[in-house]
Amino acid sequence: MSPLCKVHWFSRVFPVQNKFGSYYRSYSKANIPRYDVVVVGGGIVGSASARELALRHPSLKIALIEKENKFAFHQSGNNSGVIHAGIYYKPGSLKAKLCVEGLNLSYKYLDEKGIKYSKCGKLIVATNRIEVPRLLDLYDRGVKNGVKDIRLLDAEEIKQLEPHCKGLQALWSPHTGIVDWGVVTRSYVEDFNKFGGTSYLNFEVKKFIEGEDADYPVIITNSKDNTVYAKYVLTCCGLQSDSVAVLTGCPEEPRIIPFRGEYLYLSPHKSNLAKANIYPVPDPRFPFLGVHLTPRIDGRVIVGPNAILAFCKEGYRWGDINVQELKEILSFSGFRKMALKYAGFGLKEMSRSIFIPLQVKQIQRYIQGITSSDVERGPAGVRAQAMAKDGTLIEDFVFDSKPGSGAIGSRVLHCRNAPSPGATSSLAIAKMIADKMKEEFKF
Repeated sequence: MSPLCKVHWFSRVFPVQNKFGSYYRSYSKANIPRYDVVVVGGGIVGSASARELALRHPSLKIALIEKENKFAFHQSGNNSGVIHAGIYYKPGSLKAKLCVEGLNLSYKYLDEKGIKYSKCGKLIVATNRIEVPRLLDLYDRGVKNGVKDIRLLDAEEIKQLEPHCKGLQALWSPHTGIVDWGVVTRSYVEDFNKFGGTSYLNFEVKKFIEGEDADYPVIITNSKDNTVYAKYVLTCCGLQSDSVAVLTGCPEEPRIIPFRGEYLYLSPHKSNLAKANIYPVPDPRFPFLGVHLTPRIDGRVIVGPNAILAFCKEGYRWGDINVQELKEILSFSGFRKMALKYAGFGLKEMSRSIFIPLQVKQIQRYIQGITSSDVERGPAGVRAQAMAKDGTLIEDFVFDSKPGSGAIGSRVLHCRNAPSPGATSSLAIAKMIADKMKEEFKF
């Protein structure tokens, strides 16, 4: 059993791990754990932020707590695994800056840790003349964002790179890659533990209470009435970020609306059809990138995703339904406005989820050698989409606290939205969050 696997089962008697190894501690008020900083959320952004804080502040006692039985259980472990280069984002935006910086930091980290990845590149393919101006705009954005070595290809050059792909023009990004972001997240946690941090699993936060201890005034309680005390708290809770923020008196908005993205597996005998990531040119009328081909680090090729409403925040299948969560989604005015605006798009996406040939047809626009018999249902992920009351999809970072409302308001910082590409940007986001916490809490 690896050191990481020994960690973190939070119960009445629970094992804890830090740089001194694992040991068992009985639960009682006399020895309730006390920390200078508690990071809530063991996805890639929370784990990277905990790691960065422990690296910068070795004298602080820091904990990372996660509600599931392993880290990277949700978004961070259920995604396409792409290392993005920073092409799509508005020049000068924080998203563009963090993605380009994050890509460089990610490759450096993966090399240092010996984590397997492939710099297989990405083709964004224009299949008709309407898409060509959009493709040229993407190229211009990429150049302005400092994306390295991107270039435009004509039809013949597309064939030279990807013999089975057809298009009028394409944008080639050689530094786009693939990796298992779940493995990366767990590596961040290992680093955090080695730097002196303490990590817990099975700790689902249910309450933040203002305590009487002036040094550790924030009491965090889980669903089993286990407790930790904290001076300061950072939450990075992804799909649950709005629910956790409300626990400290923050407003419900922005709300998290869960969208499930379903993938198909390409049959192994057709895996040679795509060596690189092959993407369509995004349609600006719709909020998602479209169906694409992505080679995975395990050797398989996935097709997708679609984008359909999940019936609960952790709804990975059609049968995953939480009546209360679904009621809250449907009653939210922002969702109703968004659903009305994109009604046609949404119905098409639902149809593609049910009828595989409709999903395959999207890929056949640029890879004609794929048929419905060449695919089978594959994995799914759920995207935490932050949404405003007017139905706008929020693509910027959102931090929240409630200053002036006592110890909890002044000592808890919520990262309510860390937009895609959060995994690629995770180390850069962590640096930004550590800077913000230093500024907010005067470390």
